[in-house]
Amino acid sequence: MASSLCDLHHNQITSYLPCISAQVRLNAYTVNGQTMRSMLNLQHRALSSHSAYVGGAVFSPLHPNYLARGHMKARLWAVRADSSRRDSQQLYYRPESMKAAAPTASGKFIGFAVGAGLVLAVVFALVKLTGTLFNTATSNMVSTGIDLPFSPRSNKLERRSRDRLGDFARELRLLRSVDMSGRNFGDEGLIFLAEGLAFNQNVEEVDFSANGITAVGLKALSDVLPLNDFLKALNLSGNPVGDEGAKGISVMLEKNRGLLKLQLNSANIGDEGAKALAEMLKKNSCLLVIELNNNMIDYSGFSALAEALIENKTIRAIHLNGNYGGALGASAFAKGLEVNKSLREVHLHGNGIGNEGARALISGLVAHRGKITTVDIGNNSIGSKGAFHIAEYIKKCKSLLWLNLYMNDIGDEGTEKIAKALKQNGTLTTIDLGGNNIHAVGASHLAEALKDNSVLTSLELSYNPIGPEGIKALAEVLKFSGNIQILKLGWCQIGVKGVEHIAEALKYNTTISTLDLRANGLGDDGAASLARSLKVVNETLTSLDLGFNEIRGCLCSSSGTKG
Repeated sequence: MASSLCDLHHNQITSYLPCISAQVRLNAYTVNGQTMRSMLNLQHRALSSHSAYVGGAVFSPLHPNYLARGHMKARLWAVRADSSRRDSQQLYYRPESMKAAAPTASGKFIGFAVGAGLVLAVVFALVKLTGTLFNTATSNMVSTGIDLPFSPRSNKLERRSRDRLGDFARELRLLRSVDMSGRNFGDEGLIFLAEGLAFNQNVEEVDFSANGITAVGLKALSDVLPLNDFLKALNLSGNPVGDEGAKGISVMLEKNRGLLKLQLNSANIGDEGAKALAEMLKKNSCLLVIELNNNMIDYSGFSALAEALIENKTIRAIHLNGNYGGALGASAFAKGLEVNKSLREVHLHGNGIGNEGARALISGLVAHRGKITTVDIGNNSIGSKGAFHIAEYIKKCKSLLWLNLYMNDIGDEGTEKIAKALKQNGTLTTIDLGGNNIHAVGASHLAEALKDNSVLTSLELSYNPIGPEGIKALAEVLKFSGNIQILKLGWCQIGVKGVEHIAEALKYNTTISTLDLRANGLGDDGAASLARSLKVVNETLTSLDLGFNEIRGCLCSSSGTKG
């Protein structure tokens, strides 16, 4: 019987004890009649597979750089006891300084110990490999969105994450309206929660916005929502679902018969996603509101949605603010408006449609067979020429309640056209003309219109250089005319002189409840002027904003009123 003794000296105890086998290789020898080659090969394979990524590079316990660190040293004595098997006993690594040792009485026991040690080494390597795989998996889970207060290596990670998701699931079962925005649970969390929505007959509104959800997570949601007709509103805004996610949710909504409102704002949706949603709108007979604000939808996406409006019979509001429709997109959208009868709200803020786009859009609105109540075309580079078409629509429309022209450039000329139209309109209650380069002349035209208009209740004129003269014209009318309840005049260069006219009007006005005079250079003198006017009993004004006016002191009137 051949025996061998490995005297292993370890300078530093490390977690990679199996590396010893990489430094000592025996070609073939036997212990107790059993060949050790297979055991060594098994251990070598286990060690070779036990590698991990460290700093972007593959690290293995068998790597030469690791072996060169000198963590271990080995001294090997090989004893040949059986001369008949002498040729098979070869030493692969043996320093010249080492001499053969004589066999001892404990050789059999030592051979058994070596074999047992090698088995333990293999088991230890497998345990380390399992730990590495677990840590990698939990690290990936954290990187994809699970927001937890534990280290990825903590054994409490999975249990705590499931506890949090369990709390979310209970909210879905118990509450009518659930806000889970910004929880950062990612695709894994949504997959976990989606199952609870399949046959949920309690929750009506769910907000999953800003959770790092992608098309992968939406796939799970799309699979279960066709089974739920109770959910009425779903908010997925602020999630990078992209076109693929939009396609998935579109397939789901073709079958769903309960959802009334879908929000996909800031979701990285382009033309392809818009086209998928348009196909859904052709088949869906339930959805009332769809929001696609701040995406990347261009002309072709607008065209597809316009075609959907021709066939759809139920949609009430479509939000496309902050996209890239342009004049061509507005023209295409107008064609859908001409035929559609259900739409009530059109939101195209910030699409750069310009004067030509405004003309085409207004043409579609005039021909619309339904009752449009809300039009938002602010921040679209519309000038006085575009204002002409808008004014014509104001004159003709008998259902319009809310009009936003904020941050265009209609100027005094365009304002005059709008003002004349307001004299003939009997429905519009809110108009936003902020940031349109309106001066005193334009303000005077609006003042004249208010003499003959008792329907308009909210007027926004902020960010226009109206100045004291323009304010004077408005204030004179507002003393006894009009029905303005909300008046916003922030950043209008009013000054102390202009605010005196407002202060005088407030002594007589009985309709204004909210007044915004921010950033008008009023100072202490302007504030004092307002304080004196308010000594007169005013039971209507409930909100007065004087921010950014460099009012430094606490001003008190003779009656003790603080300004």
